[in-house]
Amino acid sequence: MSGKPEVAPKGRMDGLVWALVAVLLAAGVGGNVYFGEYSVLYRALALVALAVIAGFVALQTVKGEAFWTLVKEAKVEIRKVVWPTRQETIQTTLIVVAVVVIMGLILWALDSLLGWIISSLIG
Repeated sequence: MSGKPEVAPKGRMDGLVWALVAVLLAAGVGGNVYFGEYSVLYRALALVALAVIAGFVALQTVKGEAFWTLVKEAKVEIRKVVWPTRQETIQTTLIVVAVVVIMGLILWALDSLLGWIISSLIG
């Protein structure tokens, strides 16, 4: 014996933690039905509180930690994005609107032409 306490490998208890999350969510749904005569505000606040607790418990799992790491990395990446200026946004929007209008007119003209051709052939 090395004298060190044995530590369970990371993720060994994840199944139980996810079961606890499921029980918390089921308790929220069941409580919402059971306490149906109470105000919707109180029931909504209780559901939000249970969802926050369940989320915190879920973050204690391997998948939860991976998700939290992804969220933190996404925030870092968002800071690196070069957002367009107001002028660039307006110009791009106007180009898109112009192309949509032109394509709409082309398709309307093509539809009218084909409709006229078909009606001429049918009589």
